[in-house]
Amino acid sequence: MASLMENLISTLNKEADKYTELLSLSKKKTPVIVRGSLAELQKITDEEQEAVEVLSALDKERSTVMNDIANVTNKDVGELKLKNLIVMMEKRPKERDALIAVRDRLDKVVNELKLINSQNAVLIKQSLDMIDFNLALERSIRTGPETGNYNRAAENAGSMLVSEQGGFDARQ
Repeated sequence: MASLMENLISTLNKEADKYTELLSLSKKKTPVIVRGSLAELQKITDEEQEAVEVLSALDKERSTVMNDIANVTNKDVGELKLKNLIVMMEKRPKERDALIAVRDRLDKVVNELKLINSQNAVLIKQSLDMIDFNLALERSIRTGPETGNYNRAAENAGSMLVSEQGGFDARQ
């Protein structure tokens, strides 16, 4: 059981380290989003993807260790949560304290990561809204109003104020 607890604590510490790395990347991403630098944003996103892949492998490792602990303690793995393990480790203060420390560390970094990611999501949404606004403005400029000229039959004979030429042409 002791080696299983050491494996669990080690895996949880590796996860906390990787989440800390993700947090650092998310913090780097915020000014990049504000600047609108797509190349830098892509680079950071690629680094985040690599970290997420490592986290996925660590999550599988943690799940395997939790299954092993559940088998040894004859507990249901679905009910075996970190807080339950901390209670179970009452008589082993070294492991209990290590579990509490890593749990607190994970809670702190994950909560901060959620906050930064929600802020980045708001910034990205604002950027997309600005792009939509600019595209709508561009369309409205191209389809400007007609002049108020009428002929003898009271029909609008006005011309467009802005020519329909210009802008992006995929055929060029």
